[in-house]
Formats: sequence, C-alpha cells, structure tokens
Amino acid sequence: MNILDATHGYESWLAKAISSPLDPADLDYKHQRMADPVDPFPFFRGTYYRWVGRWAEAAGPLARAPRVLAVGDLHVENFGTWRDADGRLCWGINDFDEADDLPYTIDLVRLASSVRFGKKSGAMEIKQGDACEAILCGYRDCLKASGRPFVLEEHHTHLRAIAMSVERDPAAFWAKMTKLLGDPPVTLPADAQAAIAEVLPATGLTLQYRVRPRAGVGSLGRLRYVALTNWAGGWVCREIKSTAPPATSWAAGTGNPGRSRMVEVVSRAVRAPDPFYRPGPIWVARRLGPRSTRIELANLASADIGRVLNAMGAEVGNVHLGTPGAAPAILADLATRPAGWLEEAARTLADLIEKDWTAWRTARTAAVQNEAKPK
Repeated sequence: MNILDATHGYESWLAKAISSPLDPADLDYKHQRMADPVDPFPFFRGTYYRWVGRWAEAAGPLARAPRVLAVGDLHVENFGTWRDADGRLCWGINDFDEADDLPYTIDLVRLASSVRFGKKSGAMEIKQGDACEAILCGYRDCLKASGRPFVLEEHHTHLRAIAMSVERDPAAFWAKMTKLLGDPPVTLPADAQAAIAEVLPATGLTLQYRVRPRAGVGSLGRLRYVALTNWAGGWVCREIKSTAPPATSWAAGTGNPGRSRMVEVVSRAVRAPDPFYRPGPIWVARRLGPRSTRIELANLASADIGRVLNAMGAEVGNVHLGTPGAAPAILADLATRPAGWLEEAARTLADLIEKDWTAWRTARTAAVQNEAKPK
C-alpha cells in the first residue's frame, strides 16, 4: 500500500470510527502541512497510521519484544507540563491518543526516529548515536528504579527552564487565547459540554465556546474546541477534542474499530497525574494554560538536549511500568539487544518515512498543477 492509499484508507476508516464528523478543511490543511518542501517533521507527526504499517514491514525481531500498554504515537513534541492536584509543576508525555498494547520497542524507536526529524528541522543539535544512548540510559534507569516521576519544583532544572521559557509567559499566553473571543461563537453538542463541565474549577460558570486554533498535526481533522471564562479574577480555558481509536486498529484490518486506551495508560503510569485531563469514549478534555501545554521543538532549541532526551526515555519507562511485571521482562530483553540496535532501527524506519514524505510531496505537487490547468 502506498502513502496515498494508506492516507485515504485511514481517513475513511476514521470517519466511521469516531462519533463526530471530520472537518474537510482541517484535513486539507493537514495534507498541506505534510507536504512541507523542506521539513519532514510535520509529515512524520501526521502519519502515525503509516508508521504502524512501516513498523510491521521493518521491525523484524523488535516486533516480538515484550508487550506493554504503550504510547504509540511518540515523538519529541509529545511532551508537556501540567499542574498536579497539589499545584506542583509536572512534566511528561501529554498525548495518549494512540495508546495500545504494543512491543515496548516501538515507543523507543519512534522517539529516536523523531530526533532525526527534529534535527532536520534545525531544532536539535545532537549526534543520533548520542541521542539513542541518552534515551536508552534514561529508560533503563527508570525501569530499575521502579519509576521516575518528573515534578519540577526543586529538581530537574533543565526541564524547568524549558517550562518557564519566555514563549510560555502567562501574559502572552492569555493575550493569544483571548483573541479567540473575537471569532464567531459555536454551539457544542450536549455531551461535549458535559465533558468540559467535569474539568472546570467550579459549577455554574458561563462559558464561551470557540473553535480551537489548529494545533499539532496528528489529530487535525477531528473536531476540537476551547471553552473560555473569567473566573475568580483570571482566565480559565479548557480544550476538548473528539476521541478516536488507535490507528493500530485500522492497520489490523479486522473491521473492528477498536476502542481508545487513553484512560488505562494514564491511570496506570507512574506519574503525578493531571487532575484536569479527562479522556472519555467520545471526548477528551483537558486544561489549557501557560504551564499546561505541549512543549514545541522551538522551545527545545536551546535546551540541554542530551539531558532532555534522557528524561524522555525515563518518562517512556514511567508509562511502560503501568503494565504489571513489565520491568523484569523488558530489562532481560534489553540485555540481549546488540550495541547500536536503537540507532539502526530508528534510521531504518526514518528512511522509510522519508521515502513516503517524498512520494507524498510529489503526488501533492502533481495534483495542484493538474488543478491549475485550464479546463
């Protein structure tokens, strides 16, 4: 199956698998982002469904590694911060849309592959071998320690510096978010409003609903809204988007749409949970704020990348430890892996995805040129 057929097949399946309609304009925008002529990272982020197929083709023995409840669509921009129930600033993986039972290796290889694409974007300066070693060291150490939650109050100064960067300044954040109030209001389905109500700080608030500005790449096309209100002297914002089953369900080709595993993976992981993150069968709701958002590649440009990647590897371990008995089985399996296995696997998968990116750009350019021809 080529990338065009895979994309059409997945999006047709997704339209039937979710409870709300896909947005055609958003999908077209996603397709444009995927065709970026110089940066393959948006394509990588937007095509996890293709990664699943490429993994099946190329993983070989890695696909037979011990299975865990894994993240699936993991990459260096799938990390962010939140406040826990005690108000502490925490850091970790913040998107579990594609969680499923998978070999533990898939998360490590996809994370390592994303480093290569991040380097091509000009946002990360590190040798691929060093990046893989940092990820693996963090992962192993976390498993041996039975978990390593990331609370940024008195520890992890390198992560705290990213979380407190000028790009995440509260005044700038709220100035940007409240500009949305100039957009036309929207009416949300009753079940979406109920899902938002569960993650508000108080009852009886008057909310203003708006379409969420396009964010990320992978979930573009699915309905996404924000709710804004001024409460107790300041702004409050909540985001909600439609829930989808993991792309692995589509790749299995069974005709079964599957179900989201977000609730399981979040509740089992070794971490200080976000009390305002609520994945549900139809909608997933979360708090948005200057300290409750994804950390983008641009924020990583000046960071100590080696230490950040070590922490990312450890956070993968925190998630995998949610599977009972995972640590001994994984550590035993890791001990059998040859030196350089992660770097080699990441290079192999990244090369395949780059070929798909080239094919996508070629097809997209041809389609645009064809549309421009006189009829």
